[in-house]
Amino acid sequence: MAEQAASSFVTYELQEDVAHIGLNRPEKRNAISDAFIEAIAGAVARAESEAKAAVLYGHGDHFCAGLDLAEHVRKSPMEGVRSSRRWHAVFGGIEHGTIPWISALHGAVVGGGLELAAATHVRVAERSAFFALPEGQRGIFVGGGGSVRVARLAGAARMTDMMLTGRVATAEEAERWNLVQYVVETGTARAKAHELAMITASNAPISNYAVINALPRIQDMAKEDGLFVESFIASFTATSPEAEERLRAFLEKRAARVRAPGALEGG
Repeated sequence: MAEQAASSFVTYELQEDVAHIGLNRPEKRNAISDAFIEAIAGAVARAESEAKAAVLYGHGDHFCAGLDLAEHVRKSPMEGVRSSRRWHAVFGGIEHGTIPWISALHGAVVGGGLELAAATHVRVAERSAFFALPEGQRGIFVGGGGSVRVARLAGAARMTDMMLTGRVATAEEAERWNLVQYVVETGTARAKAHELAMITASNAPISNYAVINALPRIQDMAKEDGLFVESFIASFTATSPEAEERLRAFLEKRAARVRAPGALEGG
């Protein structure tokens, strides 16, 4: 049964080992205000404490249309800096936490909404989803981590195009640009995200932690530094008790083998 979080901005529901967190400001297309960001922070902390994976989605017709401009326009420069840094901290808690996050995207995934989605580890988009960074037309600049996360996903040149020209991308274009990993039919993104979250929840927690925390850091390193760190991560995870049991199960044919897509279990 779904629970309302302390703030009505966010809903929280635990389904098996997966926390479902819903952005719940549909009358504002889930635009993010300071109070909204704190509600997200609380939900993230709760998911980290009791779930093995999480799904992030939006109530209403849109995932998230970005920053609440009515609130933003009243801020002083220093208040804007503090607000941006708070977004960085909260979104960083998603990206560099202990559990995998899958986002289910539909309708507008715009501005800060795209920045939030980029902090998740796997993104599932319905064909209705559209992606944009209209900050250039608004006279502002991304402040929720987009210049790092979105640029690393799609490339700085693609992001520059979006910000300068206001280009709006379809779900299919977003998949080609590496902004999303899955495109599904309208109305099915949350179910697909839950399916993927359940798969990740069945992984060894130490492996999940290594994947979501080591990979992005290794990407920032020089080649030889990255390879050196990889060796330590690989050795550390492989010698954990859970890894030893999973490897033994595979060798004893008690674990499923990797098969080609569509292959029959007995084939």
